[in-house]
Amino acid sequence: MVRVALVLAAGEGTRMKSDIPKVLHRVCGRPMLSWVVDALEGLREAGYIDRILVVTGKGADEVEREVCDQATCVVQEERKGTGHAVMTAAPHVDADELLVITADSPLVTSETLRGLCELHRSSRAAATVLSTELDDPTGYGRILRDEGGAVTGIVEETEAGPREKAIREVNTSTYVFGWQTLKKILPELGTANAKGEYYLTDAVALLARAGEGVSAYITPDASEALGVNSREQLAEAEALMRRRINRRWMAEGVTMEDPSTTYIGGEVSIGRDTVLRPLVMLEGSTVVGEGCVLGPNTRVVDCRLGNGVTVEQATLRECELEDGASVGPYASLRPGSVLRAGSKAGTFVETKKTVVGKGSKVPHLSYMGDAEIGDGVNVGAGSITCNYDGVHKHRTVIEDEAFIGSDTMFIAPVRIGKGAVTGAGSAISKDVPPGALGVERGKQRNILEYKRKAKQEEEEGPS
Repeated sequence: MVRVALVLAAGEGTRMKSDIPKVLHRVCGRPMLSWVVDALEGLREAGYIDRILVVTGKGADEVEREVCDQATCVVQEERKGTGHAVMTAAPHVDADELLVITADSPLVTSETLRGLCELHRSSRAAATVLSTELDDPTGYGRILRDEGGAVTGIVEETEAGPREKAIREVNTSTYVFGWQTLKKILPELGTANAKGEYYLTDAVALLARAGEGVSAYITPDASEALGVNSREQLAEAEALMRRRINRRWMAEGVTMEDPSTTYIGGEVSIGRDTVLRPLVMLEGSTVVGEGCVLGPNTRVVDCRLGNGVTVEQATLRECELEDGASVGPYASLRPGSVLRAGSKAGTFVETKKTVVGKGSKVPHLSYMGDAEIGDGVNVGAGSITCNYDGVHKHRTVIEDEAFIGSDTMFIAPVRIGKGAVTGAGSAISKDVPPGALGVERGKQRNILEYKRKAKQEEEEGPS
């Protein structure tokens, strides 16, 4: 048996008021479409489906780039409703069974879709609808049943009367159909409705009237029914997904002092016994090791952190921190920064394309850019690398066990040898040999009685 999943991703998303295709709006750092396709990948891995098709519309090229490694895309040039989307895809569907799902349903899970598929097969139905019950069903199509409880159809909100609007069981716009049966009735779909579109929901009623079996799988998690059609619903989906992600990581042994202010992206990985303090944001492909303490007020994007790392009130982007490294508070580590084991980038420190060696410290008030700092180095407060000459970037190399005096300016390219020392307040523009002291200062002059003379000149006024 061949099974195909069809993702409807061609919607205009007019209520989003956006130039971005609706299905590419992000929930917890990932496009809504990606969440749906990943749920389907879980089905494919479990053998419930064989192939994924995506019907695209607005921003078709952008949408296809997002899923090109996982799915085949079909463009719906004219958008005339969900039924029309299936008609558009029909020439590309060679299957016994068709799972249809919308791309704006980021909260649906592989487990729920598996339950839907299993019911469809065990009931031998022509169609199986994924439904749920809502206290407030406003905005959703209602599931219609006869006196015996059999599904007889779905009525859209815009077509529903008062009695139908009182129904709490709603359609999630996810279905499994016997494809050969559905294909026969697609030509019977009409546009005699408020929107003048071909509704896929009408296929359910057509099948029921034809005596074909229609079943419904009711998911107990109503959040999975959420379809995102507005910025408000996008924020709601974000909050629900964030709680789901946080619960997962707490179950895996991660401590969150305040889950309501902890933001973890969908692709982040975190080791056990790590503590996330309030206002921590972990984004992108970030990997956090075990026993780390992050926060408060810390943002980490596309970084790799080893075990026992401490980061406080800092921003890290595309960095690597080895075991026992320490950052912050008030630090900014920019792309290409690497902190070796046991090293430190402290208070008001900024780094960019810089390696800080094992046990080395840049404790405070320093900028290290395009630099290579060896092991056991101490960089005094206020030191900076002058790495940009207005045209090119140049590197600074500080070898093992060097001691950098406070307020040292490194005018790159320059190399500080192993065990060398720089005097505080020096502008170092030449290499310092290993073990040497590099000092560059103007001669100090003391103007005696300067204060008294200045006051006397002020009293006498201009001559």
